[in-house]
Amino acid sequence: MTTMGKWLRRREAQETAVSRLVCLPHAGGTAASFAGWVGRLPAGVELIAVQYPGRQDRLGEEPIGDMATMAEQVANALRPLLDLPMFFFGHSMGTGLAYEVAGILEREDGFVAEHVFVSARPAPHLIDGEHRHRLSDEDLVAAMRRLGGPDAAVLDHPELLPLILPPLRADLALLDRYRPARLTPLRAPLTVFGGESDDTCPVSRLSAWSAATTAGVRVRTFPGGHHYLRECEDDVLEAVCAEILAARRGRQPLEA
Repeated sequence: MTTMGKWLRRREAQETAVSRLVCLPHAGGTAASFAGWVGRLPAGVELIAVQYPGRQDRLGEEPIGDMATMAEQVANALRPLLDLPMFFFGHSMGTGLAYEVAGILEREDGFVAEHVFVSARPAPHLIDGEHRHRLSDEDLVAAMRRLGGPDAAVLDHPELLPLILPPLRADLALLDRYRPARLTPLRAPLTVFGGESDDTCPVSRLSAWSAATTAGVRVRTFPGGHHYLRECEDDVLEAVCAEILAARRGRQPLEA
């Protein structure tokens, strides 16, 4: 994937692109989380992944611990790309960012996303207070190990923890402080994905995302826990691609 300024990473620009899928990773995650999606989207769909500060090639930058600040900066980075229809996919922490960025572009630019996919996170206006960013290093590592996922293996390397934990804490602080009293509905339809055994995001809470849209919502669940996305990537991609193609044909998804 190639670099587009500080915030965005994309596969080689497609001269024949007709739309873009913007992917926002989980807490502690990177743009590389979506590298496996390159080349697996419908023809003409350009993949854009967001790279948060404080990790990988942005290691020297201070992480951002505030949702409004992060969302505004991501929206600014995307503004030069509003010439094509845009889809959003956010996993875990990325769900709030996908919703907030889509809302900023809708309110300030009149740009309505084609579809917003949110994954593995309850609707933020219904989440109780969390304080994970205040855990000791030992307890934080233990909590992340329990969640599993693609980044869990690096926690077994103590020499890497000084690089991993600061941006992770900033991401968790962002989530722990993000408590909108209510959601302003988007005009874009939503699909809500979740793992059937995700203790952090019970299936029963997924439908509350209906408050985030006036355009219809569909809930899809898959086997697995919080990071079901890794094990079920093929099935998730199939669902995402189906919605992209439906939007291309001008058909709205059926309401769950």
